[in-house]
Amino acid sequence: MNKFMLKLIGLYKQRTKGTNPTCKYHPTCSTYAQIAYQKHNFFYASLLSVWRILRCNPLSKGGFNPVPKTRKEKKDELHNH
Repeated sequence: MNKFMLKLIGLYKQRTKGTNPTCKYHPTCSTYAQIAYQKHNFFYASLLSVWRILRCNPLSKGGFNPVPKTRKEKKDELHNH
C-alpha cells in the first residue's frame, strides 16, 4: 500500500512541478507525506500526512517540521551518544 501512495504522491508532484509552492512548512506537505510513507507503516504515515495537511492553513506559522523518527532511528541515536 505504501508503494501505491508513493506513486500517487509522485504523480501529484509531477503535475504541480513548476508551480509556485505555497506550503508554509519545510519540507512541503507532499514531500513530508512521501518521507512518511518511506519510513513508516501505511496507517501511521497516513495519520501523519493527514495531520500535517490539516495544520497547513492560513492561521499556522509554518516552519521546519520533519517526519518523526522511527523507533530504530531513535534507538540508533541513543547508542551513538
